[in-house]
Amino acid sequence: MALIGSEVLPFAAKAYYNGDFIDVTEENLKGKWSVVCFYPADFTFVCPTELEDLQNEYATLKDMGAEVYSVSTDTHFTHKAWHDNSETINKIEYVMIGDPNQRISRNFEVLNEEDGLAERGTFIIDPDGIIQTVEINAGGIGRDASQVVSKLKAAQYVRNNPGEVCPAKWKEGSETLKPSLDLVGKI
Repeated sequence: MALIGSEVLPFAAKAYYNGDFIDVTEENLKGKWSVVCFYPADFTFVCPTELEDLQNEYATLKDMGAEVYSVSTDTHFTHKAWHDNSETINKIEYVMIGDPNQRISRNFEVLNEEDGLAERGTFIIDPDGIIQTVEINAGGIGRDASQVVSKLKAAQYVRNNPGEVCPAKWKEGSETLKPSLDLVGKI
């Protein structure tokens, strides 16, 4: 995908966070690891299950040095109303970004232009603001936040260990690979 290895494009948005409205830009996604989770809309069906699952992994992601941002094309006002009226969403402690002008969704190439809604896209961004992983699911397929944790661990390992790569199903502490001509055709 063209976004892998690219820098997050500029944006400015309002968000709901910790009972307040805050400003968020692409600069907030630099200096630490970031997980950006796009979803179609507030007050829907699959979305709250995903956002709750992400909240359940939030402490782990924070311990790993990552901040989490959810994004939909709803406004920050709608995020607050959803947060205030849903037992599930009321648990959320991470930033909920409003993207009513659809700029962020377009920047990350997840905007469904026909519906004006974001697709289910998950991005892991390194401290330099470079996109390291992309996952996009169809609207009816919810995501598993534990997989985000696994992917973040792999991305951090690769960044901290140049010359090594993580094979399929890699788990922290397991063996990695050092690409070389000696491995070609032997795996």
